[in-house]
Amino acid sequence: MLPRRSAGILQSAIVLTAAALISVQCRDGTGPAGGSARTPTLAVIPMGTTHEFWKAIHAGALTAAGETGAKIIWKGPLKEDDRNEQIQIVETLTNTGVDAIILTPMDDQALVRPVEEARRMGIPTIIFNSALRGDAFVAYISTDNTRGGVLAADRIGELLGGKGTAILIRVLASVEGSTKREDGFLSRMRSRYPDVRILSDNQYAGVTTETAYQTAENLLGRYPDVQAVFTPNESSTFGALRAIEDHGLAGKVIHVGFDSSPKLIEALEKGVLSGLILQDPFQMGYRSVRTAVAHLRGETYEKNVDTGVFLATPENRDDPLIRRLLRPDLSILDR
Repeated sequence: MLPRRSAGILQSAIVLTAAALISVQCRDGTGPAGGSARTPTLAVIPMGTTHEFWKAIHAGALTAAGETGAKIIWKGPLKEDDRNEQIQIVETLTNTGVDAIILTPMDDQALVRPVEEARRMGIPTIIFNSALRGDAFVAYISTDNTRGGVLAADRIGELLGGKGTAILIRVLASVEGSTKREDGFLSRMRSRYPDVRILSDNQYAGVTTETAYQTAENLLGRYPDVQAVFTPNESSTFGALRAIEDHGLAGKVIHVGFDSSPKLIEALEKGVLSGLILQDPFQMGYRSVRTAVAHLRGETYEKNVDTGVFLATPENRDDPLIRRLLRPDLSILDR
């Protein structure tokens, strides 16, 4: 027979062990709290929060959260090139005990370690928009970014009649998504439109409109007779648009961009933009949350989801699908 003090210690240890096991079971979705009645808490971590693209993802995530009974913590870095802040956000939210992480990594290698650490703690990660190296995540929801670059090349190549000059303005070297757009564009141009000469393909716009404007300003000063420009994200497109206008080339230079915002839509309607490659960020946020909840509840889900990529032009901008993608419903953000 154990002394009273030893028996008390043993009983406490048994209770703590049982509590720990229940906690692990709940997080894995294998215990009582893993059923449909549970309210999972999901950390949704974008690269940034200010662009219209991220707002549409937020709206999609909130819509899916409302349908599934999940709780969303929306937290992104102040700057879309601050990988250290994004790493810190992932680590902080992991340590708060969220049930799952939904992440678009701004660096496909630097975010591997914090995602692996989350997995070791029993927290699954869904990657969206831009890929992550390795296999520490449970699903990937994204655009076919290579195809987006191909669509841009075809639009420019056809408008040039297969012959002329073009500039590619890149975004960031570390972002897998935009890199695939850039590489897809270049590969298509070189294979299908060999008589289109690429004047520059190694200059980076950075992640703000201001840095994109400066990059485009420098390139237009160097190549004043360029006939076409491709910009592979929202901020690079708007920055280059401003520079093209300031150089008096609006409507004269073929400009195909990526993503949508009110000012870019206005430029498309005026014919100043020759095309916008559109993703479906609302669906990206929506499918990411639905996938996370399905994983936590032990339901079936797709591990790789392509949310589609489309070309908007001045001619097809009133097509119902294109109109929805140009102007996604963000009203849920105001509730």
